[in-house]
Amino acid sequence: MASNLNMTPKLEQIHGEIRDIFRALANGFQKLDKIKDSNRQSNQLEELTGKMRDCKRLIKDFDREVKDEGAGNPEEVNKQLNDEKQSMIKELNSYVALRKTYMNTIGNKKLELFDMGAGASEPAEGNVQLASEMSNQELVNAGMKTMDETDQAIERSKQVVHQTIEVGTQTASTLKGQTDQMGRIVNELDSIQFSIKKASQLVKEIGRQVATDKCIMLFLFLIVCGVIAIIVVKIVNPNNKDIRDIPGLAPPVPTRRLLYVRTGELYD
Repeated sequence: MASNLNMTPKLEQIHGEIRDIFRALANGFQKLDKIKDSNRQSNQLEELTGKMRDCKRLIKDFDREVKDEGAGNPEEVNKQLNDEKQSMIKELNSYVALRKTYMNTIGNKKLELFDMGAGASEPAEGNVQLASEMSNQELVNAGMKTMDETDQAIERSKQVVHQTIEVGTQTASTLKGQTDQMGRIVNELDSIQFSIKKASQLVKEIGRQVATDKCIMLFLFLIVCGVIAIIVVKIVNPNNKDIRDIPGLAPPVPTRRLLYVRTGELYD
């Protein structure tokens, strides 16, 4: 399958190194079956573990290069490269499982776990070597010192927890006071809003009453003006039949004509 893949020279180089490591791992595990000495088996497992780490690193480099070049490759090529990567990961995992099986068989606890990465077992090996060089009294003193340090750490943790509880209590009290204050403010705002509504209704009512009173006064004023106008017209032109007499008001007496008629009779 690798020969049919369309890879750049850098990918071909990484892929070739990974395949070389897989062949070395296969040969190494075959030799491991023939080794009877446990120390030699442990050394062989350590060597194979190092090759597995290198293979894991190269697979990551292979994946990174595939992602960097994925935009310029066709979709089918990217799929083939990803399938090849998955195949290499599965093959590496099979060797990892085989290594764990040999570790359980040999019973060597000093080898680091592959999944934890390089250098994870170095502090533990240093501690084992240091403890083996100490006497019983020194071990007891070291243990007591560690217990004292643990107790001090626990006390500090208790103090931190106590301080945190106090701060939480104070914060809760402050929030409660602020909540009560906000409640009072909301009640006052509701009262103000209700007062504003009542005032608006009162202003509207007063406006309606004033408008009604003005209309009534205007109507009465027009009536009075009309009556006065009719009276004036009847006085100025009493013979005008187009204007009716106002009920309750006597028609004006034609005094000038009456005097004129009587004077004429006297001269006759």
